[in-house]
Amino acid sequence: MIIREIAGADRSIFNQTAGHPLQSFAWGEFRELTGVKVIRKGVFEGKKLVTPIQATIHPLPKTSLKIGYFPKGPMPDEVQLKILKQIGRENNCLYIKLEPNVAKGNAWREVDKFLKDRGCQNGRPLFTEYTFELDLRPSEAELLKNMHPKTRYNLRLAQKKGVKVFLDNSAASFQWFEKLLFEETVKRQGFYAHTPEYFAKMWQVLRPAGMAQILRAEYQGKVLAAFMVFMFNNKIYYPYGASTREFKELMAPNLLLWEIIKLGKKLGCQALDMWGALGPSPNPKDPWFGFHRFKQGYGGRLVEFLGSYDLVLKPNLYRLYRIGEELRWLGLKLKAKLR
Repeated sequence: MIIREIAGADRSIFNQTAGHPLQSFAWGEFRELTGVKVIRKGVFEGKKLVTPIQATIHPLPKTSLKIGYFPKGPMPDEVQLKILKQIGRENNCLYIKLEPNVAKGNAWREVDKFLKDRGCQNGRPLFTEYTFELDLRPSEAELLKNMHPKTRYNLRLAQKKGVKVFLDNSAASFQWFEKLLFEETVKRQGFYAHTPEYFAKMWQVLRPAGMAQILRAEYQGKVLAAFMVFMFNNKIYYPYGASTREFKELMAPNLLLWEIIKLGKKLGCQALDMWGALGPSPNPKDPWFGFHRFKQGYGGRLVEFLGSYDLVLKPNLYRLYRIGEELRWLGLKLKAKLR
C-alpha cells in the first residue's frame, strides 16, 4: 500500500475512483479558484488507486486554527482516518468534518462506533443527510407510471400549454440561471445561497470539464425556469434550480425535471440524485418542504446517509468551539423568529 499526493497527471484515475461530484478533481479546482486550500491524497495498491481523498481547509475566523472538510468520501476506514489526521495536524485543524457518501444501512451502528472510538463526534451537518435517488434504468413509460399522479399531470400540462425545454450551455443561458436564482428564487424564498461570483467560478471550471450543464424552460420566449445539473460517473445530479413566479400555473419546473430525467437516460446515467431531501416525516411548515414535495413526486427512493462526523484533533478547544457554535445558531433562530 502506498499513500501519496495526487498530481495533475492523476486526474483521470482520481475521477474514475471518486464517488461524487464534490470529490471530483474539477470540483477541487473550482474550490481553489475561490481561494480555498485543497488537499488531494490517494491510497494505491501498486498502480491502482483504491481510495481517493479530497479535503478542503478553511480558516476559523479570528484564530490561527483551521477546519477541514471531507464531503462525500467513501466508507471510513483506518487508513482514511490516518490520512485525515495527518492532514489535520499539518494544517493546524481543530477538526475535520466527514460526511461520507454512504447510505445508512443496517450496520450503521458499527460504523458509528468505529468512528467514535477513533476520535469522531456527531457534527452539525453541512450537506443534506437525505436525498431522493431515482433509478433511470426503467423505460420512460415506467418512470411516468411510477410518478405521483399530480406530478405526471403537471408535466403533461406544461407540454400541452406549449412550454419548451432547451439544453443550452451558452454564456447567455448561464446569465439567465443566475438572474432567476438571485433575483427571483433566493429573494422570494428567503434562502441562503452562495454569491453570484461563486456560481460563475463553478461554471467556469465545471462546464469545460464536461460536468455541468444548464437546461431552461421557456414559454413564448420567456424563460420560466433554469436548472443546473452535474454528470459524474454514470449519475446525473440536480443540485441547483431557479424559477420565476410568472406563469407559475404552467408548471414549467415539472417539465424541466422530466427533461433532465430523459437527458440522464440518453447519456447512459444509471440514476438521478436530487441533491437533498428533508427525511421520511417532513414538517409541512419547514421552508424546504415545497422542494421536498416537488422532488418526491418523481417516485425516487429516499436515501439516508451516515451523517456528519467531526474528527476532533484538539478536544479541549473543540468543546469550547461547539458551545460557541450552538449559541450562534440559537441566536440566528431567535433573530429569524423576531423578523
